[in-house]
Amino acid sequence: GLNRATRQGGAWTQVSRLGMPLVNEVVIGLKDKDRFNASKPSGDGQFADYVTNPTLPALIQTLFPSAVAPTRFPRQDLVAAFLTGVPGLNQPASVTPSEMLRLNTSIAPVAAAQQKTLGVLAGDAAGFPNGRRPGDDVVDASLRVAMGVLCTLNDPAKFGCVAGDAPAGAAPLTDGVGIDATRFSSVFPYLTTPLPGAGGGWAAQ
Repeated sequence: GLNRATRQGGAWTQVSRLGMPLVNEVVIGLKDKDRFNASKPSGDGQFADYVTNPTLPALIQTLFPSAVAPTRFPRQDLVAAFLTGVPGLNQPASVTPSEMLRLNTSIAPVAAAQQKTLGVLAGDAAGFPNGRRPGDDVVDASLRVAMGVLCTLNDPAKFGCVAGDAPAGAAPLTDGVGIDATRFSSVFPYLTTPLPGAGGGWAAQ
């Protein structure tokens, strides 16, 4: 009741985690989202089926029939993108598949004006998924990865698929929200004031 004594302190409980953008939001199944949030990266093998056999591409195809989902399973391209790092870019030696954001610090940073919003997908090796900069459009990049853009590189040794396995792999999928690295500050806290929920936009700033 209301007269019950309260207890201060106690063991910390992990209730959320976020490494790679959108993994828990759209890759992990609904029934396992809380379990994923409470787990450690070292145990991510238990969730691997959500990555190798994802539902998001099928949902995208349902909404947009012309965007045909990739057809080769298991999706080794998504394992590279979300769980191990991309070979030759940011995959460490003897890697344990786990959901985390990896950064190859030997790759020099790129000035804001020269950054590509799609990062690695646009030839900018210093960008997402090699780390994540404020100006990286991680939603657009993740949508394209989910639909098989890595398959279009025709490197089955790295990604386990070729262009023919991803009919919509080259589609310019987007959430329609633009981003520009030059809009951010070069000093802490780097991020700018959030846009208003209605009637806002870059032009309003």
